[in-house]
Amino acid sequence: MIAKLAWRNIWFKPLNTLLSIILLASSVAIITVLILLQKQFEEKFSSNIDGVDLVLGAQGSPMQLILSSVYHIDNPTGNISYDSAKVWMNHPFIEKAIPLAFGDNYRGFKIVGTNSDYLDKYKAKISKGKLFNKNFEVVVGSEVAQKLNLKVGDTFFGSHGDAAEGEVHEHYAYKISGIASSTGSVIDNLILCNIPSVWQMHGTHEEEIENPAHGEKGHVHEEDEHVHTEACNHNHEHQETDMTLNEPNMEITAVLLKFRNKMGIVMWPRIIAQNTKMQAASPAIEINRLFSLFGIGLKALEYLAYAIMLISGISIFIALYNRLKERKYEFALMRINGASRLQLLSLIMIESLILCFVGFIFGTIFGRFALGFISNSAEDDFKMAFNPLEIVWEKETMLLIATLAVGIIAALIPAIKAYQLNISKTLANA
Repeated sequence: MIAKLAWRNIWFKPLNTLLSIILLASSVAIITVLILLQKQFEEKFSSNIDGVDLVLGAQGSPMQLILSSVYHIDNPTGNISYDSAKVWMNHPFIEKAIPLAFGDNYRGFKIVGTNSDYLDKYKAKISKGKLFNKNFEVVVGSEVAQKLNLKVGDTFFGSHGDAAEGEVHEHYAYKISGIASSTGSVIDNLILCNIPSVWQMHGTHEEEIENPAHGEKGHVHEEDEHVHTEACNHNHEHQETDMTLNEPNMEITAVLLKFRNKMGIVMWPRIIAQNTKMQAASPAIEINRLFSLFGIGLKALEYLAYAIMLISGISIFIALYNRLKERKYEFALMRINGASRLQLLSLIMIESLILCFVGFIFGTIFGRFALGFISNSAEDDFKMAFNPLEIVWEKETMLLIATLAVGIIAALIPAIKAYQLNISKTLANA
């Protein structure tokens, strides 16, 4: 009965009520986005560096090397000699070395030259088809296959660089040999081939014989802008001998290193910097730096959200206090009709708690919609998606408690005033 009366009372002045709810929902929405964004951001970044102790690459920014080689969200620092890299890849300290070669993309999705160890690192299986085993065969990530509607057997031409609008390499076509299973990692948004494919694609083709079949109509993927026929593909495969990993004087982009002896993680960055034209960067160190920089912005937004929550608490307090002055005669009549002091106190408290609970519900909903928009933007720009439906029980429970605490504090003084109401004096002044 008291809860029903409280619900009707808070909508007696709907504009004041809506203002309080909007302010509170805004603060809850911001904090909800921060909670989900921070958790999922850290999880995604941490999971992708599992099994990578150091990254070997060209000299430059260590952060840029890690972002480009591990997360594929920045430009590489340059290329390194494959022959020089092999010396360190075959070192007794090394348990596993995964070479990477970049250079092309297909409709914005990066084409990465590597080996089967890269799939094993992310525990990716071949869900359809088979692993690439010759030049220009590719395995596409699950997200790439889904978004571009690709299937085993489709062929396409890559574009130079990271931009989808780059120069199209029409001298060789890639053929999809397999589709990788979904892992929730960066590999879902990559197209994988062997390293000699990248080398051969970017080799010199001055003596290449013009393909008479090029430009003819044939089987193409429905959404592929570049025409490619089976005859064209067959012709390309036989124009020159496929390159292998034994080619001299070739370059790769980076190497992901996992050590047997952890001392190498400490020693190698200095040794490699002093003795080679390469660098060895630690993903753990660079990502911790990134989190610290990212955390500054999150903290600023968090303080802003709590400031808005404080303002909403003040708004609730003012609304309840002003309403108390208007309703003191109503409360006096309630007391005459048998309501106790405690019931009046409870009525004010429940009104405030209902406001805060409604604000919390709308805030969590708005926050998840906002994270959905952020996720769409991040997916387009960085191929990184966030799940707005995830619930972080511990932190969101604490947020609910904090929101209700604001309501209790805001209602405390009006509730005490209602509790101490002097019936006879109030009615005498009526």
